[in-house]
Amino acid sequence: MANNEMPDAEELRKIMQTLSETVPGLLESLTKVIYGEKESADFGRAVANFYKTLVDAGMSSDQAFRLTRDYMSNISLGNMIRGATSGAKERTED
Repeated sequence: MANNEMPDAEELRKIMQTLSETVPGLLESLTKVIYGEKESADFGRAVANFYKTLVDAGMSSDQAFRLTRDYMSNISLGNMIRGATSGAKERTED
């Protein structure tokens, strides 16, 4: 299939089958990462460690806070999905 061609019925069926087999597991994994007790605690420790490392390196608490806030927003699920979908959109527009 070339870049500008639509998939034929068989290709589309395979794509949909693959999505139906993989998306539910992916969503379950993402939900666990977001809401799982252990995963949330691990994320909190990672963020706290990031902040502490910045302060220990000599940054002011305000600078460390701003960078930590940026770090948290950059690794948030919403931003990851937004980045992935905008990247896909850019590739299709080329």
